[in-house]
Amino acid sequence: MDMLANEGIKFTNGYATSATCTPSRYALLTGEYPWRKNAQILPGTAPLIIDVEQPTLPKLMKSKGYHTGIVGKWHLGLGTGNVDWNQEISPGTNQLGFDESYILAATQDRVPTVYIDNGFVDNLDKDDPIAVSYQQNFEGEPTGLDNPELTTMKWHHGHNQSIVNGIPRIGWMKGGKSALWKDIEMADHFLAKAKTYVQAHKNEPFFLYYALQQPHVPRTHHPRFVGSSGMGPRGDVIVEADWVIGEFVKALEKEGLLENTLIIVTSDNGPVLNDGYFDDAVEKNGDHDPKGGLRGGKFSLFEAGTRVPFMVYWKGKIPSTVSDAMVSQLDFYNSLADLIGADISLPDGENLMDVFLGKTNQGRESLVIEAGGRTAFRQGDWAMIPPYKGVPVNTQVNIELGNDSKFQLYNLKDDLAQQQNHAESTHQKLAEMIKAFAAIRGKIDNDVNELVLK
Repeated sequence: MDMLANEGIKFTNGYATSATCTPSRYALLTGEYPWRKNAQILPGTAPLIIDVEQPTLPKLMKSKGYHTGIVGKWHLGLGTGNVDWNQEISPGTNQLGFDESYILAATQDRVPTVYIDNGFVDNLDKDDPIAVSYQQNFEGEPTGLDNPELTTMKWHHGHNQSIVNGIPRIGWMKGGKSALWKDIEMADHFLAKAKTYVQAHKNEPFFLYYALQQPHVPRTHHPRFVGSSGMGPRGDVIVEADWVIGEFVKALEKEGLLENTLIIVTSDNGPVLNDGYFDDAVEKNGDHDPKGGLRGGKFSLFEAGTRVPFMVYWKGKIPSTVSDAMVSQLDFYNSLADLIGADISLPDGENLMDVFLGKTNQGRESLVIEAGGRTAFRQGDWAMIPPYKGVPVNTQVNIELGNDSKFQLYNLKDDLAQQQNHAESTHQKLAEMIKAFAAIRGKIDNDVNELVLK
C-alpha cells in the first residue's frame, strides 16, 4: 500500500460517503448518495438494495466493452427477501452488471458463512441444505451466548449467535457444512480468485472490484501472519491485507498489465479497534493512532468516520504526488465514464478524472457525508454538523459520534482534529453552510430549516 501511495497519488482529503460499510459501498457502485436510498448496515438476509434498473459501475464499464468482475465482500443485500440459499440467489451481483462474481453475502461476522459463486453457494451439498435466520435460532443449534465453551474467540458485543469455526457470529444458521468457509484461509482464497480473474481476462479490457475482507472482524488471518505486526490480530490482518494487495500487483506485473491498469485503493469507512470481539486491538494498540489525528472513527460524523485512505496508481501514467483535493468514492462513476469515453454522468457525483490522473488539484467543492442516517456537510475548508439527539459516544466501541444539541462548525485547515467549534462565533459562515447543505440534502431537520429561513 505504501508503494501505491508513494508512487501514485496519495489523497489526504479523500472520502467515503459514509462512516459504515453498506452505504459507502452503495455510493461507490451507484454514484448516488446513500441517504437518498436510506441505505444502512444490512443483515446477511437483507434483499438487494440496488435496483436492477439503476446505473452501476459494472454496467458502465460493460457499455464500453469491458469484462466485469467482483471478488470479496458484498454486503448490499441479495434477492428480494426470504432467500433460498440452496437455489440460485437472484437478483444479485450478476444482475447489476458483473459478468463474474465470487463473494461473501455480507461480512465475515454475519451468517451465512459461505461463498457465493455467480449466484450459487459454492461447494454446497444438496443433501445438507442451508437455513438462515435473523429472527430466531434453530432448535438444537449452539450459540456463543449459551455455549461459550464451544468458542475459540470471545465475543464482546452483539456477536453471540451461531458458532462457525469456533467463532460466534451475528445471526443464526444451520446446515451447509461442506460449504462453510475457513476463516484463516479467506484472504488467500479471494486473492487466488482475483488472480485467476486477471489471468482469464488479460487479453481484453476488464474492470475488477476486489473488495478485501480484512481488517473487518472477526480478525482471523493465516497462521503465517501471526505476530507479524506486534499489535495482535488487528495489526496482523492489516499486514495480511497489505501482502494481498502486493501479491495482486505482482500478478498484474507478471501478466504485463501494470502499465495499462488504473488501481484505486480506498476504504469503506474510518477505523475502529474493538468492533465486537475481544482480540487485544485496544490493549496492543500502544501509542499508535489509527485515525491519524482525526476525531471520531467508524460510525462518526467527525472526520475520522469518512475521511479514509485513498490512493490512485497507474504506472507510467500518474505522477508521484500528494494531493489535498477533495475527492469522494461518489465520483468514481462520472470519472470512469470520462476515462472510457462514455457520454453519461450522474447528478450526485463529479467528473474528477483529471484529479485522479494528477493533471489538476481542483477537486470537488462540497460533499454531504453520512453516519447512521445522520448527515453533515463539508465545503472547502469547513465542516458543519447539524444538531442531533442521541448519545455523544458509542461506548461499545469508544468512538465519538458527533451528536450535539447545537450546531458544530470546524475550520479543517487550521483545526483538523475538530477541537474548536466556530458555530456561535461565525454566524455568517454557518448560515452559508446550512443553506448550501439544504440545497443538496433537500429534507433536513426542522431546526436547520428554521435557521435557513432566518
